[in-house]
Amino acid sequence: MADLSSSPAPPKTRRDDTLELDADLERMTEDVENMSVQLSWMTYDMVELRTRPELALRMRELEEAYRRCRDAVYGEACQVTPQQPGQEPCLELPQEPDSDPCPGTAAKQHT
Repeated sequence: MADLSSSPAPPKTRRDDTLELDADLERMTEDVENMSVQLSWMTYDMVELRTRPELALRMRELEEAYRRCRDAVYGEACQVTPQQPGQEPCLELPQEPDSDPCPGTAAKQHT
């Protein structure tokens, strides 16, 4: 007695192969376009940084201010590490900061 559930799949036709090839080529073309856009932005960033060195200094200052604010909010034990989805960042709040680690935030607080 023959088992009908294990019958072989219908053979692929030339049309099926062509459609699969078209889909693969379209996906690869889109990937190359995305890489091209990323490379264009990287080139733009490099030109900006080399022609305006003060921009790199300002970026470093912003990064340092961000680290100070993050440390003030989450505690100094909080390191920049990749977070797992759904995982909370460090939630240790500092007791009493000696100085304002986030300049300019005192004016925004409501009294």
